[in-house]
Amino acid sequence: MRQISQYLSVDCVLFGYNGSELEVLIVDRTLNDEKSGELVINDCTLTGNHVYEDEPIEEAANRVLFDLTGLDNVFLEQFKTFAHPNRLKRPNDQLWLKSTGRNPEARIITVGFYSLVATDKVKLQWKGRNVRWVPVSEVGELAFDHNLILEEALRTLQTRIKYEPITFELLPDKFTLTQLQNVYEAIWGIELDKRNFRKKVARMKYLIQLDEKQTGVAHKPARLYVFSRDVYDKTKKELFDFTI
Repeated sequence: MRQISQYLSVDCVLFGYNGSELEVLIVDRTLNDEKSGELVINDCTLTGNHVYEDEPIEEAANRVLFDLTGLDNVFLEQFKTFAHPNRLKRPNDQLWLKSTGRNPEARIITVGFYSLVATDKVKLQWKGRNVRWVPVSEVGELAFDHNLILEEALRTLQTRIKYEPITFELLPDKFTLTQLQNVYEAIWGIELDKRNFRKKVARMKYLIQLDEKQTGVAHKPARLYVFSRDVYDKTKKELFDFTI
């Protein structure tokens, strides 16, 4: 039987985009009193768990995502390690650790990952705990230090998209320039000037215009585009600068 590390875990911040808002996947955490049946814990966490002793960190992060959501082969990147000695010391967290057979006094270090998916591309699967999408702007108090982990992941994403075109992971395979702009605005929490945005987009050689337009929309259908990974890989040595 594989041994679980008692002192090392991974936590994954799974970002999604629903067409208008940046969302994050959260997991319900509930605990009932064994004697009375009374609900004593009812809050939420990010997707995370402990690492097997013989398991590479990246594999652990992929496993955690798959075990809780059924998602596989998604964009995933490590961004920070969290190791404050008091990160699990709040009363509800201590009670949860005891109920799951873990030592509440142990110092557990967690490695943070963030992941990006277009929410319309995935269908969440029941894996024993309820998981759901919540707009990042509406996330309340989370368990452990998960609010801090979420804040750090969002800050990392906001910086990363200035230099790497990973926003395409949040879009449908075919998208409009307005949809692309909306993603950047949702992540940065600001409104971008359309004209300046289009000028920057025009320099993206890997953004391929299709001979197709939107269908089934009430407004004038817009031109569709796709992101070409092959073109990007061939031209990525050229400076990508989306700073504003």
